[in-house]
Amino acid sequence: MGFGVLGVFLGLLLEVSTHGPHGVPRTSWRHQDLDLMEFSEPGIFNYSTLLLSEERDALYVGAREAIFELSKKNVTVRNKKVQWPVTEISMNMCTLKGKSKERECLNYIRVLQAVDDTRLYVCGTHAFQPQCDYLYFGNFSLHGKPEDGRGKCSFDPSQSFTTVMADGVLYSGTAYNFLGSEPIISRYSPTQSLLRTEYSTSWLNEPSFVFADVIREGENGADGEDDKIYFFFTEVSVEYEFFGKLFIPRVARVCKGDLGGQRTLQKKWTSFLKAKLVCSMPELNFVFNVVHDVFILKGTDRKDTVIYGVFTSQWGNVGLSAVCAYEIKDVEDVFSKGKYMQKATVEQSHTKWVRYNGITPTPRPGACINNQMRLQNINNSLHLPDKTLQFVKDHPLLEDPILPIHNRPRLITKDVNYTQIVVERVQALDKITYDVIFTGTDKGVLHKSVLVEDEVHIVEEIQLLKNGEPIKNLLLSSETQSLYAGSDVGVVQSPTAFCGRYSSCVDCILARDPYCAWHPTNATCVNIFDTASQTLRGLIQSLKGDANMCPAVSVLSQKDYKHVAVKLGSSAELPCLVHSNLAQVMWKSNDSVLTEASRFHLIAENGLLIYSVAPEDQGYYECWSVEWSPAAGKNFSRLLAGYTLTLDLPPRPPHQAGHVVTTTLGGHEAATTGAAEASSPVATSSSLSSSGGSTRSALPSSFPHSSSPSSTKPHNAEAREAEVRLLPPLLKDQAWGVHAQEAFLLFCLALGPSDVHIHWLVNGHSLDTPIKEYRRPLGQREVLVSSWLQEGPLIKDARYNCVAEASTGNDVSEVDLRLSIGDEENIPTRDLNQWRGALAEHEQLLKRWEKAWESCDDHRAL
Repeated sequence: MGFGVLGVFLGLLLEVSTHGPHGVPRTSWRHQDLDLMEFSEPGIFNYSTLLLSEERDALYVGAREAIFELSKKNVTVRNKKVQWPVTEISMNMCTLKGKSKERECLNYIRVLQAVDDTRLYVCGTHAFQPQCDYLYFGNFSLHGKPEDGRGKCSFDPSQSFTTVMADGVLYSGTAYNFLGSEPIISRYSPTQSLLRTEYSTSWLNEPSFVFADVIREGENGADGEDDKIYFFFTEVSVEYEFFGKLFIPRVARVCKGDLGGQRTLQKKWTSFLKAKLVCSMPELNFVFNVVHDVFILKGTDRKDTVIYGVFTSQWGNVGLSAVCAYEIKDVEDVFSKGKYMQKATVEQSHTKWVRYNGITPTPRPGACINNQMRLQNINNSLHLPDKTLQFVKDHPLLEDPILPIHNRPRLITKDVNYTQIVVERVQALDKITYDVIFTGTDKGVLHKSVLVEDEVHIVEEIQLLKNGEPIKNLLLSSETQSLYAGSDVGVVQSPTAFCGRYSSCVDCILARDPYCAWHPTNATCVNIFDTASQTLRGLIQSLKGDANMCPAVSVLSQKDYKHVAVKLGSSAELPCLVHSNLAQVMWKSNDSVLTEASRFHLIAENGLLIYSVAPEDQGYYECWSVEWSPAAGKNFSRLLAGYTLTLDLPPRPPHQAGHVVTTTLGGHEAATTGAAEASSPVATSSSLSSSGGSTRSALPSSFPHSSSPSSTKPHNAEAREAEVRLLPPLLKDQAWGVHAQEAFLLFCLALGPSDVHIHWLVNGHSLDTPIKEYRRPLGQREVLVSSWLQEGPLIKDARYNCVAEASTGNDVSEVDLRLSIGDEENIPTRDLNQWRGALAEHEQLLKRWEKAWESCDDHRAL
């Protein structure tokens, strides 16, 4: 493939990553905010094999060299445990083959399957010599007679594999040899001989197995066909040429009653066929070509069965995951009616395989035994003609792809890698049944989505694993309404719904969770499956998210707003917690909407920051949530928080009317009368206009100083010249704008005599890097000095000091910057960019301050 085609392909990746649909969970729950049940034991790892037994009220967990029986209702309760270590001989043989003694040469339990009411069939990697045994429920002990596990369990604990038990017979997809180079789909039965796939790349070409399950034909099957076992995997393509290995997601099918061939395909599958699973974005012609997990949602009627799968692209830099769904009828139609493919020479085609256009033998190759065959005295696969068997041996691949429902994914998310999926059908209060999709990620997060009228809404994301470990297994119990997630570090049990965490009717309804409804009498959001049936009629639920159904609530009065008093020139932070990721936050100040461009205001994720508060910032502040519900076609607004902001001014010294008060303003004296001061507390300060239309006091008479109160200071010029003052914003007011893995700026502004200078210290040590200093003379004796410090990414905790120093004194501002775990993955770049933009305006402000002082000089001269 030439560079031109490769360039087109890379351009397509960029377009998909930029313009593809991005699913966003409405609500995010942190691990520490939830009451989750967790199980693990010291020294034991890899809790990745799970088996749920509804009959025995137990969850069976296969870990490294241990098997547990946990309570299904509470996984923190361990009922039983059995250990299965590796023998010393097996350990030595494993290490001689170059494997790690501490990790690879142990026994990872990979298979847990219920054989009958009395025992489990368990298999482990056993130091790269896989073994299987029976585990009895009664005394929870191993039978002690291990069997060869080749073909049933993987050699390598990191290799892909899948198993399913049907009627006491184990079906497996794994590697048959130590090197993992011989993939196999096999059947092991106590009463029948081994049945397996042909060792050929046309049958299996470097597959990565993810799931297997049985779909039963049922008693009402009209054609009398056998039950079928479906295997899902990703393999290297045999039908397409590409500049590298091109992966293709597949589904393969075998018949449960297959006995192999009489002469051709002896002890091999005669019913093995495979087809391509398509999961793509047709509008961008982009294909998700790696399947990670599959869940078969079985209905009461077989025709209602839906197959769900999670997919990504093999080019991980795209950062997209998709969920596709397939109807069982479409799958069966491809296997029963689809065209076959055959190998082609290079002269015939640019592809390795092309459609077979010849005459197909009868009975149809790869078909299960049915009533029509029985009429021809073909009662099992041993009776099939060699012509049919030879054809299926040479043509295991079907040309027709299996397309998803509506020919597109049900769900697409960006910057998320789905690893596991389970699905449950839930009947809501409207008597409609909805598919609820639970998907686990490689970061220990669970996404819960609901399918409403062929559109998927992501209800919430739950951080199941606090350390961000990948979710390696996911099970669901409708009986306990719980999800069970297995990982390398433990097992976590989570409820299927967090209705009680929605504190208002609007939140409960906008969540659009079929499990949840609002109880108007109790004013709580409740789980409808935990509510008495006679109470269900009075509950409020809308899967379209129509919050207008909620009862009216009293609006918060301004007299009930939280009062916040702030010192002049300092910063004020007004918190506002928004639970919905889909909501837009709108701040109002005295009934005027604030925007991100509003000067001296920063609208962050968790509130509003007003830095260097001035008198005109006083008043009412309101935080509003505005959320669009697309299914309802409406916007829903509500007040989340209200504040009354006032200035905390220092008390004035008493004086008589007409007495002249002298106030220091940057080295100049301004005379006012007591009457004038009473009418305007900041009459002596100069006002500067901002581009946003608001005004700011440059240096009001009550500006805070770091020294002793001005009432005790002498009013001679020599004393005034001795003052060194750092002006806001101080370092502590800037600390919130510092984020991990980002360069950051710190700013210092000082007022002092002509020899005042600013220098910086980090952890008590002066910085050697030359730092530029800007100086503005203010009158004859004082200077306004500003200094910027630009630092690289914050790697560890540090204390920064800004020191304004002169021959007559100094002033210090300091801040501790701490790097917390997780900060490096949570960089609010929007806030940081806004802060940088605000800092860029300071140079203009300095110029305006200089003009303000000049106007003060002119006013005093007049």
